Amino acid sequence: MPVLLASWLSLLPRAFPPHKGARLLAASAAVFLCPAAPARAAQALDGAALPVALALPFAGLLLTIALAPLLAPKWWHARYPLAAAAWALASIAALVAAAGPSAAAAALLHVFALDYVPFILMLFALFTCAGGLALTGALRGSPLLNCAILALGAAAASVVGTTGAAMILIRPLIRANAGRPFNAHVVVFFIFLVANVGGALTPLGDPPLFLGFLHGVDFFWPARHLWPATLGLAGALLALFLLVDWFFAQRDGLPGAAREAGAEPPGVVGLVNVPLIACVVAAIAASGLLRWPPAFEAMGVAVPWRNVLREGVMLAAALASLRLTPAAARAANGFDFEPIREVAILFAAIFACIVPVMAMLQAGGSGIFAPILALLERADGAPNAATYFWATGLLSSLLDNAPTYLVFFELAGGDPAQLMGEGALTLAAISCGAVFMGALTYVGNAPNFMVYAIARGAGVKMPGFFGYMLWSGAILLPLFALVTLVFFRQAPA
Repeated sequence: MPVLLASWLSLLPRAFPPHKGARLLAASAAVFLCPAAPARAAQALDGAALPVALALPFAGLLLTIALAPLLAPKWWHARYPLAAAAWALASIAALVAAAGPSAAAAALLHVFALDYVPFILMLFALFTCAGGLALTGALRGSPLLNCAILALGAAAASVVGTTGAAMILIRPLIRANAGRPFNAHVVVFFIFLVANVGGALTPLGDPPLFLGFLHGVDFFWPARHLWPATLGLAGALLALFLLVDWFFAQRDGLPGAAREAGAEPPGVVGLVNVPLIACVVAAIAASGLLRWPPAFEAMGVAVPWRNVLREGVMLAAALASLRLTPAAARAANGFDFEPIREVAILFAAIFACIVPVMAMLQAGGSGIFAPILALLERADGAPNAATYFWATGLLSSLLDNAPTYLVFFELAGGDPAQLMGEGALTLAAISCGAVFMGALTYVGNAPNFMVYAIARGAGVKMPGFFGYMLWSGAILLPLFALVTLVFFRQAPA
């Protein structure tokens, strides 16, 4: 697996436009993750023994992602791979110094082999296939048309994933609203609904639920238990969007949605990608539903065969899409690899820097986060569903929501049978927190950053990191408080 990982990372500069920083990041990860002896002899990280200073590179990386595009935009767009590599190397070096090379190598290898590679391959496959499926035609964005696209995307997100739905619809939505003086709010609400909330009903929808599925949660459990909160939140967001978009449309004198005279009627090109997307979805579903041979060990990491076959299908689908999609379909989408390249590089650094932070969280009552984690229980010792919802959600908005979900899943006991039964309210709170609150920042869920990069590349004046948080905080936090009162409030202990 380290050889496969090194090969994947070495492909980054080839798959995407060459960049010295991308090569540096790939080489650095390969050097640190591939030594055989330390990985075989490795011991698990002891999160309770790690100093809090190990969280500083992660905090520095987030601040860099937030501030650099505002303070030095030209430098950032040209040199963000170098910045990502610098923080990743700083985190790795500090982890080696604190925990030793064996434990550090094992932890990093485990995260990259079992989390990052599946994560980025899924995004790459859905990005590539969805990027070849183009909705054509010339429609002007109106509040009703935009609302319909957002509703369609939210409904599709649980079927083809938040990444698939976002990549299919974001470009047509941007084209429909290209002539509007102010259109950033359309993309912001798109991130809320299509890239996050809409994916809450199946393991195919969002990576946190997929991890729960792989850890024993029934495939249809999210649909049975999360639909009231998902439908309520999505409905409130659509109604609010309609009001906001109507206000801007009236202010800007936008006429109703209409096709320009002589313009091309609506249509779809690149339909060959529909069965390819279906193959990706089927591979993800089959990896949890079918019985597989036992895992094999590679460099000290137990690698399930289902991972190998699932990721092989996803990679094959992406390559087939590149081969079979008509050039006109990708041209209609303005397709290029820069968004997925940016996500791959930045999230490689995030996954490297997040390792010690996740270990500290997993230490539970013995770690530095013990005072916060103590709030997860009520006075009678029962789980506090409201606190699980907010703790999982707020951390998901800053960390990646998939590993954050898994940490709180384990903190809640880690027994899928118990959590689906008497612990159903707790599991629902963890699931909704991870999926819903991933929308609070650009880094809370990978499709957020991809949509942001595509919109920015198309000329939409998107808010920066903190500007987006002002939008999300003002709109989402009151709605999350309402979700808490309606769905996760418990009787006094």
